Amino acid sequence: MKSAEVKSIRRDSSNEMIQMVKGNLGILIGFAIMCIALTVITDSFATTRNIFNVMRQISVNVFLACGMTMVILIGGIDLSVGSIIAISGCLSAGFITNNGIPSAAAIILAIAIGTAVGAVNGVIISNTKIPPFIVTLAMMNIGRGFARIYTKATTILVDDDLFIWIGSGKIFGSIPIQIVFMIIVVVITAIILNRTKFGRNIYAVGDNRQAAEYSGINAKRLTFWIFTLSGLFASCAGVLSAARTFSGQFSVGDGAEMDAISAVVLGGTSMTGGVGRISGTIIGCLVIGVLNNGMNLLGIDSSWQYVVKGLVVLLAVYIDYIKKEKSKG
Repeated sequence: MKSAEVKSIRRDSSNEMIQMVKGNLGILIGFAIMCIALTVITDSFATTRNIFNVMRQISVNVFLACGMTMVILIGGIDLSVGSIIAISGCLSAGFITNNGIPSAAAIILAIAIGTAVGAVNGVIISNTKIPPFIVTLAMMNIGRGFARIYTKATTILVDDDLFIWIGSGKIFGSIPIQIVFMIIVVVITAIILNRTKFGRNIYAVGDNRQAAEYSGINAKRLTFWIFTLSGLFASCAGVLSAARTFSGQFSVGDGAEMDAISAVVLGGTSMTGGVGRISGTIIGCLVIGVLNNGMNLLGIDSSWQYVVKGLVVLLAVYIDYIKKEKSKG
């Protein structure tokens, strides 16, 4: 590679980093203040063990939020991801424990089924005028009910080496393997959104669907694949979640869609589509993760935790609304 080309790539990377910081300056400052406050208030927050614990805890949300970012960028919403977590988690555990299927095959099959749920969402939404909110809300209830029926409202315990490794394995002696999986899905999403025609089409459809279609973009096909990808990422999150607890539980993932939406909106992605970066989403996931961890360390009642997170989402949506109004003016 020529020297000029290397310099150009470095310059582009530097510009992208500057734009990322500028675009997320507000949330970065808020995140820094929260971390400093928790470090001062509690003795256990700024420890290596707790930092790794936070990263493991947010890994599931990062998977969901990566898929949710693409969905919201086209002006959609996916409320079914929490139930897909339950479906894939329960099926992977059940296939191994109840059916004796080898763990690798069981995991792949469970992920495929969860992905198919996302594909069903995509087929309905892309071929009808039914709002994504309604379609995925219905699928959320269907999926949750299926998980409960499949498990007979009991916990399916798993004793399998691969499953245990996915849930609690480490590399280099200290880094949880779930963090590695999380980094991989972030890199994949970043490449899709920033380096591919598919990603450019996502922004185009979200910004102006009609204009995008006139330019030759197949918005229906794009919508189908985005909801399918959301189902795929949620299915992977389901396996990670089940592996972390060595069990399949029908209640797992309940409310997970709200954490994912919160992270995406906090990261600056507009609910009306067309605007947003995956870097902002990751920062949003960190904020939600540290917020949850901090409230647990401070012993705040779980009921109040729901209130706090609800207020955070409301604030984020309001800020998005203000930005939109200013841009119109």
